[in-house]
Amino acid sequence: MECSCNKEVTLKMKKYDPNAIIPKYAHEGDAGFDFTAIINEKDTMGNWADDVLVAPGEKYIVRTGISMAIPKGYEVQVRPRSGLAYKHGITIINSPGTIDSTFRGEILIILLNTGNEPFKIETGDRIAQGVVSKIPKAEILEVEELDETERGAGGFGSTGTK
Repeated sequence: MECSCNKEVTLKMKKYDPNAIIPKYAHEGDAGFDFTAIINEKDTMGNWADDVLVAPGEKYIVRTGISMAIPKGYEVQVRPRSGLAYKHGITIINSPGTIDSTFRGEILIILLNTGNEPFKIETGDRIAQGVVSKIPKAEILEVEELDETERGAGGFGSTGTK
């Protein structure tokens, strides 16, 4: 039986920079498509550079050079790439980041270097992945009391540490 949950969604994409790469899925069946970096800022000598070093513990906002139109009722979640996280300690500080269907600006990704070595980002590097998610609209209702549950108000660590 085939799942109807894989209905295709069209994402219209616009380049802000001629060096931008329109995201694509690396393999058939992948959940995420790759976002790539655009680095074009001046180095310490005042020359334009197409790479940047992110020191350990530092965060850096990476341009993608693209914007997209996401259909109403959907979002694109921006997530870390597992290889960058494992090999270099590179993650997304607000993971998963959300791109709303109403946003039309350039997609920027906030990377954080949690590793022990500086990390070099170059134009064209795959730096994050995007996952399209359907978002149900919630009805928000203020009430005087909430239903009781077995867990109740138990928060952090309330179910044990193992």
